[in-house]
Amino acid sequence: MEDRFYLERYLAEEAAPYEPMSFGELCTRIEGEFRREWDEERGDSGRILAVQKRAIIGYAKEVAYFKDKISGLIRAYQAEKTRFPAWHASLADAVYHENWGLSGMAEWFGESMGGSSSAKIIGDRIYFLEGGVMRLKPQTISRDRREQLTRAFLLLTPDERLDREFHEIYMLDGTRVTVFRGAMTKPDQDVIIFRRYIIPSYSFEEQALRGSIPKESIGLFRSMARVGYNVAFCGPVRSAKTTFLSTWQSCEDASLEGVMVETDPEIPLHKLMPEAPVVQLIADQDKLKNISKNLLRSDADYFILAEARDGIALDTAVRMARKGTRRMKITFHTRDPLFFPYDVAVEIVRAMGGGLEETARRVAGSFDYVFHFVQLKRKDQKRLRAIYELGICPESRETRMVEICRYLFAEDRWAWTYHISEDKRLAGEEEDAEAFAEFDAALRRLAEDSAGQDSAGQDSAGQDDGAKGGGAS
Repeated sequence: MEDRFYLERYLAEEAAPYEPMSFGELCTRIEGEFRREWDEERGDSGRILAVQKRAIIGYAKEVAYFKDKISGLIRAYQAEKTRFPAWHASLADAVYHENWGLSGMAEWFGESMGGSSSAKIIGDRIYFLEGGVMRLKPQTISRDRREQLTRAFLLLTPDERLDREFHEIYMLDGTRVTVFRGAMTKPDQDVIIFRRYIIPSYSFEEQALRGSIPKESIGLFRSMARVGYNVAFCGPVRSAKTTFLSTWQSCEDASLEGVMVETDPEIPLHKLMPEAPVVQLIADQDKLKNISKNLLRSDADYFILAEARDGIALDTAVRMARKGTRRMKITFHTRDPLFFPYDVAVEIVRAMGGGLEETARRVAGSFDYVFHFVQLKRKDQKRLRAIYELGICPESRETRMVEICRYLFAEDRWAWTYHISEDKRLAGEEEDAEAFAEFDAALRRLAEDSAGQDSAGQDSAGQDDGAKGGGAS
């Protein structure tokens, strides 16, 4: 049988050595070789196009196909020693990403940048979040490659129109990509923002190690989750609200039925709680309006509203809580948590009508505790800023918020106050008396330890003052 002819082997063994070439020349030559091969296979253009699309999106099999062929061509050109940009892992990776892949963004998706939660392309500049600071990288990306990158991302959402000026897309690994272009940006200053969650495990221990919460509060949070209080996690963007909600949810009873509604697919509950019967829905304002009645009639044990952004979603949450649903969990953007009942009420009234004061009271009667999170100057550092018990004053029927935890920035520690209102005590004992007793004891202990630290600090300050006074006399 006649041996098959392999171009790469012939070039490597028989042809004269190639002259050294630059990285740019190598990229151009290899891209040309791919185009020539595809032109010859026009009869199977559908398959070739599918391979290109899937490789650009990031499917491993198709990416491997590209890289294997690239490696073969590099050997055929005797170009193994071609110098390539340092931000790429290998020469084959560099050629692939510069021609078809993620260009200079490829580094951010590599292992070395696994701890970075955010990156940005602004014009031709590339920034990675490193050590809590957005740092300008040496690599740049041309306008044509930015357009190519955007078109590649949009392959994940075929219904999305390319001529739109705003896009929000989720990549295969869960990274959220937000694109601003056209009239929304200045000339040649289009923006692509990448954001991903980097917590390797959703646990209170992990967050304590990162300094986001005090280690001594872990038992308190676990018992609160078991009691089933309705909780709201508030704060600005990138303050760890969603991470804390996910961690709290991981402590939930896996036998209970739940419904989670998100506007974007951020929380992978099917991975966090693979055995739990949790229905996960993706619904924006219009879709949620159509399904809200069905949610209210559902027999779910609890309801999760991630990234509550509009009045319809918030009204659905409040109405479910008012009919007796426990274990409610939501995240909500607000600058001042003390205005949480009114901020939520404003959104509900705007969408559904009604009076502000009465709606605010309904909100206050629907949630038990509000957790406030902040991001420090170093953007990779988050802190639990405060915890408030929320309710309605029995005498005045007005909303009431009592602070039970506060983060002391100057001392980098948390101060606690023991306070559990009668309605929270009754609800806790009815739902899970054992878990409530643990919560009660944990909060009391934290408050006592906190008071002891305050007293020690005051005594130390007094002794220092006395010593200084004695020296002066």
